Amino acid sequence: MSLYQMLSPYLFKLDSERAHNLAEWALKHIVPLPLVQDFVVSQHCVFDERLNVEVAGIRFYNPVGLAAGFDKNATMVRGLSALGFGFLELGTVTQAPQIGNAKPRLFRYEEEKSLQNAMGFNNQGSLEIAKRLKNLYPYSIPLGINVGKNKNIMQSDSLKNYENVLLDCLEVGDYFVFNLSSPNTPKLRDLQNVTFVQELFKMARTRTQKPLFLKISPDMDKDEMLKVVEMSIKSGASGIIATNTTIDYSVVQNPKESGGVSGEALREKSKAVLKILSEAFFGKTTLISVGGISNALEA
Repeated sequence: MSLYQMLSPYLFKLDSERAHNLAEWALKHIVPLPLVQDFVVSQHCVFDERLNVEVAGIRFYNPVGLAAGFDKNATMVRGLSALGFGFLELGTVTQAPQIGNAKPRLFRYEEEKSLQNAMGFNNQGSLEIAKRLKNLYPYSIPLGINVGKNKNIMQSDSLKNYENVLLDCLEVGDYFVFNLSSPNTPKLRDLQNVTFVQELFKMARTRTQKPLFLKISPDMDKDEMLKVVEMSIKSGASGIIATNTTIDYSVVQNPKESGGVSGEALREKSKAVLKILSEAFFGKTTLISVGGISNALEA
């Protein structure tokens, strides 16, 4: 029986966000202890050259990483890396600190092995997170920074808001992901349009030659999605991350009224988007799949 199987019945008795905070405490304070970390690495890290992969000029010792949203403030890097991930994507990071949306804002669906979150980009802000990462970077595995927009920023000021986060974190990330697709910041998904992504990646390419990615929604119209992705690539994107959480609440029973669904309930929608993108862009850009990947077969 795995550690997860032993602990989950007890953790599931807790409120979802409280369980997450408990996991954060353990990954921050317990797992990085020398003897503990050595044991955890021996149990979870697989070192095999057949798993090595190079993407956008970055070497990964395996291609399975942690998606953004779990380690929002880069507090768990040492603990998480002992669990076998080939890379960690941190954030979402916004320029100004945010407390996020009102609680409760994280809900679990045990039968569907899924979550619904309405967190709202709660994080300590780009300067604080960059300061923390300076003590680690460069790290033993690649670190990505997921870049978001502050809730109170006008749409017309969005480009500058993204640019400021990028600049604050430029020296502490191996790659950067522009998040225009979270359902938990009002009007954020409106930025998933051809004009804005063109401006965004052209701006970013004047600032860095590090890999840049766009994370897209699984709920986009197919034709519009293809146009946005094509423009992103033309404007300097290194690849596409598909997908963020979904607001198609039919994938779970008794959903809440807000937030995005992730986990196994997202799997089929995420795979459908990946299939569409593969047919259009395979060999033309890097495609990174996210959503519902919970076992080796899915990977």
